[in-house]
Amino acid sequence: MIESVTIPLISATEPDWSREKCSRWWDPSRQLLKSIRNYQRWKAHGGIIGCFLCDWNVIQHRFWSVVTAADIPLNCQIEGGLLLTHPNGVVIHPDASIGPNCLILQQVTIVGGVKIGGHVDIGAGAKIIRPVRIGNQAKIGANAVVICDVPDGATAVGIPAKIINTSKSGNNAK
Repeated sequence: MIESVTIPLISATEPDWSREKCSRWWDPSRQLLKSIRNYQRWKAHGGIIGCFLCDWNVIQHRFWSVVTAADIPLNCQIEGGLLLTHPNGVVIHPDASIGPNCLILQQVTIVGGVKIGGHVDIGAGAKIIRPVRIGNQAKIGANAVVICDVPDGATAVGIPAKIINTSKSGNNAK
């Protein structure tokens, strides 16, 4: 007998903060994101305590940046639910904007001015090297070099990246 499996839909608009939750201390990618989130929260809080805790989070960020070999700045614009399964070599420009519930694999480079929608999966080694817009629930293939916009629900692969699939399956997520 074959059992049916229900796959939960991932939202392109509402962040799923459980994706970033640390389940143990040695979880470098989540600890790196935690140091960024805490820094941004305390920076907005201000005051003497906020200044001290910002400095503490800068130290943590530097530690986890070395451990993960990722270059994700403290002032980056990342919405909640980001997954960095293997953050080694990930480079994100501070002017790039990343939507909720995205997945970024190792060796990905994202330059300034890029606007990435919600629930976007970016494959290992992909480079987004121009200020483009990546639509909600799009997929970027491994080692793709993206130099043009990718519409919602599309899949882009190759060097330079070409759109190979524009189906919008799974867009029922809210």
